[in-house]
Amino acid sequence: MERIARSLLFVPGNRPERFDKAAASGAHRVILDLEDAVAPEAKAEARAAAAAWLAAGRQAVVVRINGADTPWFRDDLSMVQASPGTGIVLPKADAATLTDVAAALPGRRLIALLETVKGWMELDRLAAVPGLSRIAFGSVDFALETGIVDEGDAMTSIRTRIVLASCHAGLAPPVDGVSVEVNDEAVMRRHALRSRQLGFGGKLCIHPRQVLAVNAAFRPEPSQVDWALRVLAAFEASGGAATTVDGKMVDKPIVEQARRIAAEGSGS
Repeated sequence: MERIARSLLFVPGNRPERFDKAAASGAHRVILDLEDAVAPEAKAEARAAAAAWLAAGRQAVVVRINGADTPWFRDDLSMVQASPGTGIVLPKADAATLTDVAAALPGRRLIALLETVKGWMELDRLAAVPGLSRIAFGSVDFALETGIVDEGDAMTSIRTRIVLASCHAGLAPPVDGVSVEVNDEAVMRRHALRSRQLGFGGKLCIHPRQVLAVNAAFRPEPSQVDWALRVLAAFEASGGAATTVDGKMVDKPIVEQARRIAAEGSGS
């Protein structure tokens, strides 16, 4: 089974000199950005640069195309179609557009970027679109449209709803929005830990410096891995019956949690 991508790093599509650096950053997924990071006059140049780099058979790469309401959408979509194995991030996703894109790219990794009120209001329909891999929260754009300041718990109810809808639809845990902090590692880690606590499975990154902090935040602490291994050993010794570890009951839900932690702890 493919490991869940925890860190997804944007790199501007018109900056091909940064592509290899992004791939070497430790990010679990590189997102070639043809949308917000690229000025209108550089869209064609960015698309060509992305196509050339993808032609080398790059792995773990997705492309954020321009929205369906732009003149670049169809050309971007065609470029991804011509690049076998390349996935897509659909900005300002809504259920109808997502359905069309999924039909055009069968079997591809498809991430819906939920960043509008329209997308939010039809979240359940969005999550149920066949072929969707995962939802990502475009928190900056969402805050801009709604006027909700993304500080403290102001967007907690919005985030937990995305997590619950993803879980109900059988999707991978969603990806939380970017942190604008790119220098303070403690702050970046704290933001990522908060995302993890809310049930997100990863976080969007806008700078390579954020990648290690995000990866670390989603990796279990050594003490958690030790606990998980002891739980699994005790459960096996009990023959599958309920038992105790550290004076606390261990039953099936606890064992499943331990298995998840042990698997995550064995990853990078």
